[in-house]
Amino acid sequence: MAANPGGGSTDAGGGPVRHIPVLLAEVLEALAPAPGKLILDGTFGAGGYTSAILAAGADVIALDRDPTAVAAGQAMVAAHAGRLSLVHSQFSQLADYAPQGGLDGVVLDIGVSSMQLDEAERGFSFNKNGPLDMRMSASGVSAADVVNRAKLADLIRIFAFLGEEKQAPRIAHAIEKRRAETPFVTTRDLAGLIEIVTPRKAKDKIHPATRVFQALRIFVNDELGELAQALFAAERALKPGGRLVVVTFHSLEDRIVKKFFADRSGRATGSRHMPMVHERLATFDPIGKAMVSASDAEAEVNPRARSAKLRAGLRTAAPAEAADLSIFDLPNLASLGKLGA
Repeated sequence: MAANPGGGSTDAGGGPVRHIPVLLAEVLEALAPAPGKLILDGTFGAGGYTSAILAAGADVIALDRDPTAVAAGQAMVAAHAGRLSLVHSQFSQLADYAPQGGLDGVVLDIGVSSMQLDEAERGFSFNKNGPLDMRMSASGVSAADVVNRAKLADLIRIFAFLGEEKQAPRIAHAIEKRRAETPFVTTRDLAGLIEIVTPRKAKDKIHPATRVFQALRIFVNDELGELAQALFAAERALKPGGRLVVVTFHSLEDRIVKKFFADRSGRATGSRHMPMVHERLATFDPIGKAMVSASDAEAEVNPRARSAKLRAGLRTAAPAEAADLSIFDLPNLASLGKLGA
């Protein structure tokens, strides 16, 4: 998943708000950066967290799957010679960049980048007409590929599970009918159809295309799978006493993080597919409150902080456990690879 500071369950359409790091003070308190420490920022984005961590005296390894974010961050790399490494990589691969002795901290800010939303050519926003793309890595299967090629039943499941869209069947049927005549090419193309199929009501607070765009973005970028793998990778990469801090903006993402920390607390009984047969040692102890949300004051200044949730854990000395994805109960959706050209 790409960079972030800012993003959320209702930001699929994007807006003009530029990058403001969300829950920054709370992230720094949980992460405890200091001179001599090495922190990995798995979602560099515009460098909001990285900049604050460097200012606190720690060194940083930063990752981002978006090549434009990596290119834009080179000035920050030059300004902190020797203290910041910026790598083009998915954060699910973060363990590959950890030193042998382990990391002191990992921070992940999950969601879509403000920069990506603001660039029409990236195809994330229905507020700005552009190609129906949504690929954070600028490669692979696009949103247009999914909309034009996925089976009807798969579209319904994607919209229902990842967008929690109640009108998923109606919208998917309309897409199937329309694409038989003319394939979808642009963001306004798709948003326009959804506006016709599910017109906005006076009481609606969000655009009718919001949930479908959110679902497509999550699916195209395998955001839930990336997050799950990144949590396992952080468990392997952190040294004893290291800190994992995760900020999410969507209930599906927060559920994954919550399940991970519960499973790794030593209190869970194991996945339903692999019943526990021996005592388990905790690999993470909680840091502070189980969940921290943005204050009213922050939400007022930065609307994207309204849905943000922070969870954090302190790595114990217990060995990392198996990367068993069944603990997350992820939805079984269509294979992304089969929708490519």
